[in-house]
Formats: sequence, C-alpha cells, structure tokens
Amino acid sequence: MAILSKIRDRSMFLILIVGLALFAFVLDPSSIQQFFSSAKTNSIGEVNGENIDREEFAKLVENYKTQSGGRVTQMQAVNAVWNNLVGEKIFQAQLEQAGIVVGEKDIWDAMVSLPEIQNSPLFKNEAGLFNEEKLKEYIANMKVDAEAGNSQAWLNWLETEKSIKQNLERQAYTTLVSAGLGASLKEGERDYLYQNTKIDGQFVYVPYSSVDDNLAKLSKEEIQTYLEKNAKRFKSEATRSIEYVKFDIVPSETDDEYAKTEVTNFLNDREEFSNVANATVKIPGLKNTDNYEAFLSDNKSDLGIDNGYYYKNQFPAAIADSIFSASAGDIVGPYKDNGFYKISKIVDFQQLPDSVKASHILIPYAGAVRSASIKTKEEAKKTADSIFALVKNDKTKYTEIADEVNTDGTKGKGGDIGWIRKDQAFSASFDKDFANYIYKNPTGSIAVVETAFGFHVIKVDEQKQAENAVKLATFARLIDPSDATENSIFEKAETLAANLANGEKLEDVAKKENYTVQSAMNLKVLEENIPGLNTQRQIVIWAFANERELGDSKRFDVDVDGKRSYVVVVLKGKSEKDGLVVNSEILSKIQPELINKKKAALIKEKIKGTTLDEIAKNANTTVSATSSVTLASPLLPGVGNEPAVVGAMSTLKLNEVSKPIDGNMGVFVVKINKRDAPIKLDNYETFRNRIINNLKARSFQLFQVLEETAEIKDFRGQFY
Repeated sequence: MAILSKIRDRSMFLILIVGLALFAFVLDPSSIQQFFSSAKTNSIGEVNGENIDREEFAKLVENYKTQSGGRVTQMQAVNAVWNNLVGEKIFQAQLEQAGIVVGEKDIWDAMVSLPEIQNSPLFKNEAGLFNEEKLKEYIANMKVDAEAGNSQAWLNWLETEKSIKQNLERQAYTTLVSAGLGASLKEGERDYLYQNTKIDGQFVYVPYSSVDDNLAKLSKEEIQTYLEKNAKRFKSEATRSIEYVKFDIVPSETDDEYAKTEVTNFLNDREEFSNVANATVKIPGLKNTDNYEAFLSDNKSDLGIDNGYYYKNQFPAAIADSIFSASAGDIVGPYKDNGFYKISKIVDFQQLPDSVKASHILIPYAGAVRSASIKTKEEAKKTADSIFALVKNDKTKYTEIADEVNTDGTKGKGGDIGWIRKDQAFSASFDKDFANYIYKNPTGSIAVVETAFGFHVIKVDEQKQAENAVKLATFARLIDPSDATENSIFEKAETLAANLANGEKLEDVAKKENYTVQSAMNLKVLEENIPGLNTQRQIVIWAFANERELGDSKRFDVDVDGKRSYVVVVLKGKSEKDGLVVNSEILSKIQPELINKKKAALIKEKIKGTTLDEIAKNANTTVSATSSVTLASPLLPGVGNEPAVVGAMSTLKLNEVSKPIDGNMGVFVVKINKRDAPIKLDNYETFRNRIINNLKARSFQLFQVLEETAEIKDFRGQFY
C-alpha cells in the first residue's frame, strides 16, 4: 500500500516519463535533442535575421518538383528553392535601402514584350498580329478557373509575374551600382604611365628547381601552422568521409538455370487440369499458337507483345544468325538477352529502310500534346484534309504552307524533319504513329496521320539502306534472384555489419573475405550523390547525425540504377564547419607555395655580395639583362612571366642593388639602370574608360559579394 501511495503522489511525474518514453520510441535521439534545444524547429534558415519558415519552404519545394515534371530529385529542388529565397531576401534589403520600386506597369510592359507572349497563337488576331486584349482575356479566364478549383495554371502565372518583377528589380539595382562606378582622368593618366613605363636593368636569377626537393620537405606542423595563420582562406564546410562494401543482389547460377527451364516449358503444348471444364485440357505452347498477344498475357510473360521489326545487329551476336537463317513459324531459343531468358517465334520478315527523310505540316488541336491551339479536334482534321488536297500533288505548295503553318523547328525549312534513324523513330521519345507511317510506306507517300500532337500531313521524302528486318513473338522470363539467393547475400552483409559492430576493422574483414572496399571522401551535409552508389541521401543523413562517431557502421538497402543491393557503411572521417582539415585538395593548393617559400629561404642564404657580379658568382649563376620591360608585359628574358619582380623594379631607386625578391620561378636580385616614361598624351579618356569598363565587367560578382557579407544560417541539413 505504501508503494501505491507513492505512485499516486508522483502520478504527474510518471505521466511525463511515460510520455518521454513514447517520444523516444517514435523519434531518434537527435530529434529528442532538438525537442529540448533552443533550435528553431519551424525554421529552415535565416537571412540577416529574417526567418525562412519551414512549412512554407516545404510547399515551395513541392511546387518546384511539380513544375519540373518530376525531372529533379528532392535535394535538387531543395537547393534551387533555397538559392531563390536567399537571393530574394538579400536583394530585397538592398532594394529597400536604395528606394527601388517596380510598378505593375513595368511588370506588364516587360511581360508583353516576351517573345513567348508575342509569338503565341493564343494572343494573335485574325491578321496574325499580337493582341494585348487577348492576353488580358486569357489571364482573366485563368483566374476564373482558379476560383473554380483548377488553380495550377493561375499559380504558374503568378510565379511568372513574380520572376519578372525580381529580374526588373535586380536589373535596376545592378544598373544603379554600375552607375556609381567611375574613375577620374588623373587615374587614367596614372594607369597609362604605370603600365607603359619601360624599364631597363639587370638581374640575378636562382631558380627554385636548383634546390633538391628533399631539402624542402614539409612537416605536418609546418602545414598546420600555415593553415592556422590563413584560417579564413581555408575554413570549410562540414564534411564526412565514408568507406563501404556493396553486396549486389544478383541471380545465382541456380536462378539462371531455373529461368531457362521455366521458359523452355512454354515452348511445346502441355496438359493441365481445368477446374472450369473439370477435365484435363491441352494448352498450346508458343510453337503452335497463333494468338501471340493472348498467349503472352495468359502465361504471364515478363515482356508484352512487340510488333516492331528489328535488324540483325539489334540482337545478341550469339542468336542473331539463328534468327535470320530461320523461316516464318520457326522457334529460336531459349536464349539469354538483357537479363531475360527468351524463346521467340519468327512471325514475319520485311525489307525496311535504315533511315527515312520526311516532312510534315502539323495542325494541332486543343488538348493535344504541347498544343496551344484552341481548335477542336474536328476543326483540326477538317483543316488538315483541306491542306492535303492542296499539297498532295504540289511540292512547292507543300513547302509554302509548311512554312506558314508550322511553329516547330521545321518552320522555314518547308516542314523538313530531316533524316530519322529507325532506332530514333521507334524509341520512347518519338511518336509511334508518325514512325509507323514513314517506315511502312514507300518514298513519295503522303497522307493525313493523327498523332499525339495533332493531325500531320506527312510526306516521305527519301529512304535508304533497306535491310532485312524480323518481327518476333517472344515469351520472356526475367532472371531474378530467388529468396534463397537474396537471403544468402543478406546474411553476408549482416555478418559484416555485426563484425564491425564488435570492433573488427573493415580493411581486415575485407581482406579476409575478399571484399572490395570503396570510399566517398568529403561529403557535404546537403549532398545526395555518393560515388558508386548514385543518389543515396539516407546515407549522408546518417553520416551527419549528431550522435555519429568515427568508426560507426550501418547496413543500408539501396537501389542503384534499378538494381537492389545491400551496403555496409563505415564513417571514416569528419570535419565540422569552419574547421581546419588537411585534405588532398588543400594540400594540392598550398604544398607548391610552401615548398617554394622553403626553397627561397635556402637560396637567400647563398645570396651574398654587394654587387650583382658578386652575388651571381656566389650563387653559381650569371647576370642577365632586360630592356623595355613593362608592367603591362612583365616578361623577363629566359625566365617568363614575373609580375611581382617587375612590380618591384618599377619602384626601386636607380643603380641600387635590391634585396632578394621571391618570384614565380625563383629568387631574384635586380638593379635598375633606366626608366623611360611614355610620351604624355593630350587626353587620358581612353584609359579612364578602360578602368571603368573593367569595374563594370565585374558587376556579375555583385550578388556573390552581397551573399558573402550577409549573415546566413542554413538548417536544411536537419530536415532533408
């Protein structure tokens, strides 16, 4: 009873504990940490203190994916929306400070001037000229449709207006900034003198290559010290590096033989008991059937009927000769092709061209693919028939009408589509009705053909390289891994994951089991592509989890190009944002620089003497001469481009030996004999304008500078 009393006294405390336990069951540890942290869980980021709402951001991402027609990945959409929003917010603050306002008339004027609007048949009058009232009517109808529930077109239009407004605002801001860039005539004169003063002198040059590389080796401490001194230059994004072993789920030899046997069973007639007939019935095999489509459907072939014709080179070499030496009605197979076992019956042979040159006149109608026409289907057919009557015997008339009517890339070409190869014509991206007509009718044929795009008046202009082609009826079975095979592969992956969890090293297990270890270095928090695995966002999210430690491992189920696999991943490296990490990319940048600095110090120890001759003798080299060198062309004879050395020469006192100067190719000591200034000009406008143009040419860097100076907080990696 005493225990029950204590429980009652602490009932609210127990409720809280149970509630947290339920949260822990649903959420991962990082989610619980976020629950108790002060992080803004409803924020996807901030720009200069202005919040970007997470829910609104998610809606924009979904809209972007919808508008792209599913052609972008989740992270591509996330990154595109983020860049747009950041740019919008950065520029908005600048526009407000600059007092730039774009009005509705500005937007409208920019919109009606767009070529897409001006050239659209929707907005043209009977004379073929752009009619602004038709555009207004079209917009009004979209708004009415949106109020009735069909809002997608209206939302797209509003996005177009918004985009036009943003472009106008940014153009105005860029123009305003560019107008503030200038230079005086005095600056033009100074630039002219500076670039064109001719310098004569002598120099001693000791190349870096004269010092053995072994004498200039870099230590880890030297590299780290350099990185710390130049921290701002080398601070980087947070990264993770992983190693992994991939276990492809592929059929075994047993699976292969099973598929082959199963296909073979459908070759000849067989007897089966029928519950409907309550008797044993005879079921025809592929050899004796005539209804191929029903046969493939009833027997659940993994490939459907294909009425196309194929050339010899489109078949595997091992079976091509057998197919083309057979006769109609013969059976070929079983044979393996592209992951299937197949048996094929020869249906027909035909002589077909390899490629066809064709022309068309297209009359689209409302609802056809990529059509902006307001014609009904019946009206379009009537127009096509009328055109056909005019052009069927008149090539000149055909060309004239095609150039007048067509709006695609054949306009101005008399409707000429050009040469179309058979593989192009019968591919998924080409209309099958169009392809069937041009390939199954002789040169000179002309007809009205309906396709997904409307009604075409198609003309077959030329055909070439006729070859024997075959039509097959093919029963196919996909060679799939069996459950036993998949379980065996899964067991291998799980065993590796368990061994790693127990402290074994990946390289040791891989060597023992002969596994191939692959790596993905310096993955960033928003990446989704992993070398060798393609899009695997789940693995990147796992690698960046707050609780993740070096050496952690996990098994993942992945799909790579439509093929399933198991992947066991180990976290091998991690660096946090703005951390200093030595990697191959950074080393490739700084090693040559540091090595040359070290060699320069060794060379300077050998440079002794008060004259160039003494210095050259002590350094075991000679004195060289240069004349008429300028900053505009800082080339030293026998050396090459040395802007830092020539820059120093432009300011040294005459006839005075310089201190050692570090150049691109080595260490230099110079003495200037003469400096000849260029002739004075009456006007330096040209050189002033050059300075101004150089400044304005860098206006493309404007947004980059604004972005670098903005305070941006990015939380995308926590949610995507």
